[in-house]
Amino acid sequence: MAVHRSRERTTVSSRARSRLLAGLDDARIDVDLARESDIVFLLVCAASFIESGADTYSGNLACYFVDDEVIVTWLRRHWEPEELQHGRALRAYVRRVWPDFDWEAAYRGFFDEYSKLCLSSIEPTRAQEMAGRCVIEMGTTTYYQALATVTHEPVLRALALRIRADEIGHYKHFYAFFRQYAELERLHWPRVLSALIRRVMDIRRSDGEIAMRHAIAARFPHLGSSSAAVLSEQALRAVRIHYPALLAVRMTLKPLRLSPRMQHRVERPLAAVLSQAMLR
Repeated sequence: MAVHRSRERTTVSSRARSRLLAGLDDARIDVDLARESDIVFLLVCAASFIESGADTYSGNLACYFVDDEVIVTWLRRHWEPEELQHGRALRAYVRRVWPDFDWEAAYRGFFDEYSKLCLSSIEPTRAQEMAGRCVIEMGTTTYYQALATVTHEPVLRALALRIRADEIGHYKHFYAFFRQYAELERLHWPRVLSALIRRVMDIRRSDGEIAMRHAIAARFPHLGSSSAAVLSEQALRAVRIHYPALLAVRMTLKPLRLSPRMQHRVERPLAAVLSQAMLR
């Protein structure tokens, strides 16, 4: 059964961000500053891989929601183009700062593995899938916020913050879709929670790990497996140190639709636990 919603409007701010992302001014990049950190290379390169493969996941979602014209239209006309634009901007940054890196060859290796993962990560109901998508958008929002803090290069920081703003917008759309399908399916909180937990676990062990591994293998082919694992852990730890845990908890809990009092009671303790866990 299709859910009918009002037609989405593109805001002036989102159009402005799109123009800025499309017209990345690589001449302003402080190349020497960016090259000082292998960690920044890995974080940017991994993100460029994941964003560039968004059309595969959006295609799977479009098939899943094939009879919902509003969702399919938004996926095809807004979400997918914006995600791919993020990928192009990040790829352009990698090429400008590290011109000797064969991005296309590394991406092919990543995508061969990643595309199989996309086929196996759809939730059993539409509402649960939209809850899961909220978790994914939470993950990207917080990742780019952390990246903006990790890097000292001004163009990359601005780029990360612009992408973060887009990801927040995507989260809001997926959350609205979740609410409407949750009502149709009469989805109670235990099934929502199970979807959230599954997707959180997927974030911990899925596309980010795959992207990082392929970026390291292509950029540092001389490294053995143990050294590569250490470098990957260093990059991930840089994100964890600057991770916005409270924002992550708030965005993850929202599909549970807790009362404001309950939300306020649990979010800060959970954020504290998350922060401690990520730094171990």
